[in-house]
Amino acid sequence: MTARGKFITLEGIDGAGKSTHLAWLVEFLRRRGYRVVQTREPGGTPLGEKLRGLLLAEPMHLETEALLMFAARREHLGELIWPALERGDWVVCDRFTDASFAYQGGGRGLSAEKLAQLEIWVQGGFQPDLTLLFDLPVEIAMQRMAKASRQLDRFEQEKADFHERVRAAYLARARRMPERVKVIDASQSCALIQKQLEDIFLRY
Repeated sequence: MTARGKFITLEGIDGAGKSTHLAWLVEFLRRRGYRVVQTREPGGTPLGEKLRGLLLAEPMHLETEALLMFAARREHLGELIWPALERGDWVVCDRFTDASFAYQGGGRGLSAEKLAQLEIWVQGGFQPDLTLLFDLPVEIAMQRMAKASRQLDRFEQEKADFHERVRAAYLARARRMPERVKVIDASQSCALIQKQLEDIFLRY
């Protein structure tokens, strides 16, 4: 019987450098012999990517935003994540449910109770095996985003106080779940961060 794969998620405020480290991590795990599926939220499936386009561009009611995030997540779990894990693949995902608690909860103010109900409805007790939270002061993150050569999405365009609330919600969640969520100081150099990631996975 094939051993179940591992589900690894990367989280952090916009501008924390997740995408750069995700690409490095996927290659690192593949060099170690794992079959790795790289994906993202919202997105990861044809329907999820259509919902992503709406979520990142269109203004909407907060509860609509949360419901669409979890609708995309349900499709993602059923169509990609769970089948890959059953095959024994490792799944590395750019954001998952922690992001909903941080952005729709901390950033926008949706109650944790409503988010918890959606979490249970969509995923039951399923959680990532390991979450890497890239933590960065908001001022530095916004400086990085200001240098971006692309159009910022509607979350990235939010003001500093929004990103401060998101960061605080992420760190609060990490404190509640230290066995799963590992906080990475994203203000370090890429080389130092990659060495820290390597150490985590060599012990994992």
